[in-house]
Amino acid sequence: MTTIYPFAAIVGQEQLKQALLICAVDPTVGGVLVRGDKGSAKSTAARGLAAVLPAIRRATGCGYNCEPDHPLPLCPVCSGDARALHDGPVPFINLPLGATEDRVLGSLDFEKALQGGKQAFKPGLLAAAHRGMLYIDEVNLLADHLVDVLLDAAAMGVNTVEREGLAVSHPARVTLLGTMNQEEGDLRPQLLDRFGLMVDVAAPREPALRAEVVRRRLAFEADPAGFAAQWQTDSEALRENIAAARALLPQTRLSDSLFHFVSELCCEFDVSSLRADIVLNKTARALAALDGRIDASAEDIRDAARLVLPHRRRRKPFEQSGLDQDKLEQMTRQASNPPPPPQDQGDAKQPPPDADGEQEPNPAGHGSEQIFAAAPAGDIARIRVQAPSPGDAAGRRSDGASRQRGHYVRAEANPQPAQLAVDATLRHAILRDPDHFAVTRADLHDKVRVAKQGNLILLVVDASGSMAARQRMEQVKGTVLSLLEDAYRRRDQVALIAFRGQQAELLLPPCNRVEQAEQALRELPTGGRTPLAHALALAADTLSRQLGGPAPLLVILSDGRANVALDGDGDPWRQALDLAGQLAGAPALVLDTEQDFVRLGRARELAEALGAEYLACDALTGEQLTLTIQQRLGR
Repeated sequence: MTTIYPFAAIVGQEQLKQALLICAVDPTVGGVLVRGDKGSAKSTAARGLAAVLPAIRRATGCGYNCEPDHPLPLCPVCSGDARALHDGPVPFINLPLGATEDRVLGSLDFEKALQGGKQAFKPGLLAAAHRGMLYIDEVNLLADHLVDVLLDAAAMGVNTVEREGLAVSHPARVTLLGTMNQEEGDLRPQLLDRFGLMVDVAAPREPALRAEVVRRRLAFEADPAGFAAQWQTDSEALRENIAAARALLPQTRLSDSLFHFVSELCCEFDVSSLRADIVLNKTARALAALDGRIDASAEDIRDAARLVLPHRRRRKPFEQSGLDQDKLEQMTRQASNPPPPPQDQGDAKQPPPDADGEQEPNPAGHGSEQIFAAAPAGDIARIRVQAPSPGDAAGRRSDGASRQRGHYVRAEANPQPAQLAVDATLRHAILRDPDHFAVTRADLHDKVRVAKQGNLILLVVDASGSMAARQRMEQVKGTVLSLLEDAYRRRDQVALIAFRGQQAELLLPPCNRVEQAEQALRELPTGGRTPLAHALALAADTLSRQLGGPAPLLVILSDGRANVALDGDGDPWRQALDLAGQLAGAPALVLDTEQDFVRLGRARELAEALGAEYLACDALTGEQLTLTIQQRLGR
């Protein structure tokens, strides 16, 4: 019998071990997808988990892993009277990439058919993995027909086979464990969503940690049985912890506010699949059970979100997997310390009369007019929050604070503040009457925020034959895609104008979607004359349509050798300079692509007419070009 490397002996990889233990406690979570480089303990951890799982009760010789109390009628072992039960290890079945559909689903048992002349079903890998784990190494390379099979079984928990005169159904509740290297391709979205949890792993970067990994691995290879014996105590402790957590799991719970927090996270991180909400609830409860607690916490949900949400987020242009950790922490703190419930307005005191002895009307028609109760001098004023208006009551973005985003820069007087500036309000009240401190509506100030504004990067690219067009186009393609890499996060837009032959063309309208960029750049034509004036006219028109939108940056890549006039008449170069003068004032960058031995310096003249910065890009790589543009954007 092959000795498995002990799960407890794995160095580091805490998130991976946590995800696997969650699935051990609650198999209905849906399994784990482990992404990472070769040699990062993906397979070792998956196989090691099976060795520490509590044993299951099953019948000797049963090919379906029937539950003893619910035997399958078609099972020849469990449907008989002489079955023998025993406690055995949890099934851990490896699904080879080259497996046939019959091997996975099951098929006609030809041996019994030939011997007895009767049709009989031979269980496949799904039956063997029932109540256990189905492990798929390099799952992203799995053939499509096997992916379809897994999707059906994972969706129903039942494997149905109808072929060769057979019609068989049997339970196939399996925990999927998949490993993959992203360099070898992505996973189909449908199968990706079926994995309850996902972990990205990498080999440790700390020398001491790497040295310990190697030390333990060499010790295991020298004496597998002896090494496993050294970790037996820790392995037993893990097994007992899993068993205890399984027993506690049915009692674990989430409060109503945390239920809402789960759904809020899924909405905030743009997760469309409702499976995420369900798995997030289950994962948080499993984490609480592993910690010996009945009540799950906001921190459990935070830790669960790191495993459940990244691979279910809607795809953004070149967006890396993962979550905005700052946002996640902020939302967790808010969920851990929810604001007090609104006070009963029925007991609210009436506002004091004004100077004429009349009560000031309440513009909102409800709530307390005296928003701040007066406090003795030197004491901190007690703040009482006015109840929101009915129109703002619904929705998780209903409060004024979440409607206004950006950096708090100043405060303005406002008797109906959307987001109260407490500092300015208190300061105004104190300065107004230092001897009799009281905050009235006249003191209220609103926060003024400046939201982060993205940029429009308009690339105007010379694709004519007057330059090393093909090489330059490859550089430009890489630049556009690199700029799109963080365009969504920064709210940037990228547009592309290419000019060659007799005209200029807007190949990529302002957008931040990588799919459109890839399609526009896939077969970008090159060669021909240089209609620079046409390109500048089109650039002016494109920018004029974006007034009020993102701040523009015009980037022109050309040698400036214009030779196509507008409307076929006039001096092409003079027309280009005139149009450049009309564009002057807008932030611009001219990258000179001239490479001839005798240089005319037209691109430098173009930059002067634009009032733009000039750079020669003889040896500028695509990465350097991207960095140059980002530096001009102040990044």
